[in-house]
Amino acid sequence: MPHIRDIRESDYDGWLKLWIANNKGQCDDDVTAETWKRLNHHLFPVHGLVAEDDGTIIGLAHYILHPVTGHIQPVCYMQDVFVDKIYRKQGVGTALVQHLSTIGKREKWARLYWLVENDNKEAHALYAHLGLKLNFSLFVQPLRN
Repeated sequence: MPHIRDIRESDYDGWLKLWIANNKGQCDDDVTAETWKRLNHHLFPVHGLVAEDDGTIIGLAHYILHPVTGHIQPVCYMQDVFVDKIYRKQGVGTALVQHLSTIGKREKWARLYWLVENDNKEAHALYAHLGLKLNFSLFVQPLRN
């Protein structure tokens, strides 16, 4: 099993490779720089985990803690989970989600939640055993061109 830990500034090169792959190469340089800055600044509610195998970063998870109206404790939005293709179907994604869940239980978050594209069959197969699927539709109103 991989070693799961908090992201560190020294992880940049390994993280960047996975970040680019997760975004299918469609990464804005400014967004990438700001995301990395936020992941490594303790005042931002944006956090990251990495999965390591023998010192190589093979997976990542990004998450955001925020308040909601239905709970006193914060909730956690797991925004990204990505595993290098050659390490998929080996439990790395599950380990990342379970590690995040363990943190949430320890810190008494109200819930952990995430979104999955309807046509992402690999992600649906992973998440079907890790959470409850709710039947909501997501609507987005872009506020910027």
